[in-house]
Amino acid sequence: MFGLSDFISLVISAFIILPLTILIRESGYLIASGIVGVENPRLTIGSGPRVFKIGILDVRKYYQLYSRFSYDSLKRDNKFTYIFLYGSPVLMTLFLALALNALIANGILQSFMTFWDRFVFYAIFYLLFDVVPMKMQGGMPNNGMIIYEMLRYGKRTDFNESPFIPATSDVEQEQQDIVEKIEKRQKEQSK
Repeated sequence: MFGLSDFISLVISAFIILPLTILIRESGYLIASGIVGVENPRLTIGSGPRVFKIGILDVRKYYQLYSRFSYDSLKRDNKFTYIFLYGSPVLMTLFLALALNALIANGILQSFMTFWDRFVFYAIFYLLFDVVPMKMQGGMPNNGMIIYEMLRYGKRTDFNESPFIPATSDVEQEQQDIVEKIEKRQKEQSK
């Protein structure tokens, strides 16, 4: 039976554990971007209108289950750079899952055991959807598919025109378009 304690666990999972897992996963891109030398990196958490932007972190109003890393250009543009860049969130998520699991197994994280078990669950959940090669919405490849294509063919093989990772300048333009649409609707509704 689904009770109050289950509901509280669901809320904690949806609004704390899941966003933290996504943020840690995306931080893999940030670490890799510093190593491979990307220009104008940005980590966007959420969608819709911007709540705030601090340096490379861009937080949007609707934050659940959506995040993206963007950059304008790479200093070293070769297949190994792409493999490393797209493998970085996989490695970060794997490290998170293994580290938390080791801490739980060794009795270090005994307090709030359900919280930590769910954290490991969501880390492995994202890891599986990241590493198993597949096409996502709109035919976009996931990181596993990108890595597979780069290793096997040395290039992108799908026919999707969208870049694997969008340019930060394009993401910023998209944000401006959203703000303009919202302002236009607000003006229309106030008449």
